[in-house]
Formats: sequence, structure tokens, C-alpha cells
Amino acid sequence: MRYLFISDLHLQPERPDITRAFLYCLNTHARQVDELYILGDFFEVWLGDDEQSPLASEVITALAELSAAGTRIYLMHGNRDFLLGKRFCRAAGCTLLPDPTVVKLNGERVLLMHGDSLCTDDLAYMKMRRLLRNPLSLFILRSLSLNQRRKIGRKLRNESREQTRQKPGDITDVNLGQVAETMREHNVRTLIHGHTHRPAIHQLVIDSEPAQRIVLGDWDCDGWLLEVDEQGYRLESFPLT
Repeated sequence: MRYLFISDLHLQPERPDITRAFLYCLNTHARQVDELYILGDFFEVWLGDDEQSPLASEVITALAELSAAGTRIYLMHGNRDFLLGKRFCRAAGCTLLPDPTVVKLNGERVLLMHGDSLCTDDLAYMKMRRLLRNPLSLFILRSLSLNQRRKIGRKLRNESREQTRQKPGDITDVNLGQVAETMREHNVRTLIHGHTHRPAIHQLVIDSEPAQRIVLGDWDCDGWLLEVDEQGYRLESFPLT
């Protein structure tokens, strides 16, 4: 079987070039695989399935067409779009996965994550993440009006950008001890995640055995794809323009 992984597209009306590249990807690469996985931060911000926009409609239609053509689509929450829900998934023909999730790729157990929960050195972010992902917080957020959620979303996004600029780079990357512990906990030798915007394939040794951590890239100047088949793992980029 063939698989395709992407993450951190941060789709938004202000970046139509990313949307065009994504739609092109769906009509080319994604048509040639059995399963497509989108590992979080698909949208720059998602305030709830009740928000209607031309961008959302275009993306939902394109995903539904791909699903109808036979490609299975799986979606995972990121830190920007954790309010994506069942209504979106039903319309788009995709399945929402918990973070983390273990899947089998051509017989190998592989751990999939967005990746933000591995950044345990960023104490302020981890505290905010626990607050926002709390079931009670999610219930309260979903019960607010769309305008109220928009105001909160703008505030959180602006604060996040400012805080990220002020933090050292190593603070916003994954903690390697946490990576090893998480892979050990799930009994895997391959981890695929996004979030950090540092695309690479890292060769690891965990408990004296070889392992690998594959980091998906964000779509900004380039788009990033991870293709997986019987021949292995190929992380590739392409220009958006």
C-alpha cells in the first residue's frame, strides 16, 4: 500500500498560494495513494464547524471528491485547529484520529502525532495546551457565539506569535527524552509528526535498537510531503509558486 502524510499547511484566505498547492496535491499525489494523513494545523485557525467561508467550502469539496474516488483520508488535530469536529469530517469524507495514534504501514507499527505534546521544555505552552484541551474548556468554547470565538482566536494567535518570537529555538523543539519515552510507551520504531516546522528524518537509537523520527514540514515557501510505500519513507519538498 501507499500512504501520503502532510501537516502544518496553515490554510488561510491570506495565502491562496498554499490553497492552490494543496488542491494540486490532492489531484496528483493524493490520487495515487491508498491513504492520506493530515497531521494537524491544517488550518491557520478553525473556530468551529459552524463557521462558513469560501475557503472551508472549497477544501471540504476537494476532500470529499478525493474520498469518493477511493482514497481514505485521516485528520488529526493540531494546536491551531483543535475545534475541527464531526460535522467537518462527515462533509469532507475523512476520519478524525486521536493524538497520538498507532497505525500499521505495510506491516510496521508507526506512531502518528501532531508533535506539540512532545515540546515539554516549553512550560508556558504546555500549560496553555492542557487548559485549552480540557473537556470543560472545549465545551465552553463550543458554546460561545462565533463572534466571541473569533475574538478569542485572534487574541490567542497574536499572543502565540509574540511569545514564539521571544523564545529560544530549542525551547520550541521537541524534547528528545520525551520522544524516546513516547516511542517506548507505544512500542514503535518510527514516529511521524509535524508542528515544529523543522522537516527532517532523524535516525535514533532507543534501547539499543535503531529507530527514526520523521518531522513533516510546514507549507510556507515550500510544500512538504512524506510518501510511504514498500520501498520506504521519502520526505520531499516542492515550491509553492
